[in-house]
Amino acid sequence: MSDTHPRKLRAPAAAVYLGLSASTLAKMRLRGDGPVYSKAGPRIVLYDVADLDVWLAGRRRTSTSDTGGRA
Repeated sequence: MSDTHPRKLRAPAAAVYLGLSASTLAKMRLRGDGPVYSKAGPRIVLYDVADLDVWLAGRRRTSTSDTGGRA
């Protein structure tokens, strides 16, 4: 990965990367249904870009009626 693209993003930047609001990402973190994250301090949440990409890939759907469950 080039040096111009950080490997880890703070929560607000991760939300932008995912196309979500920061509050939506925070709620997902509380519910446990968002992407994997790390804590670098009491108020510093970091997301690895690779983990964000994996999470996004797992949410792909082919139909609006596809809930993501297995048949």
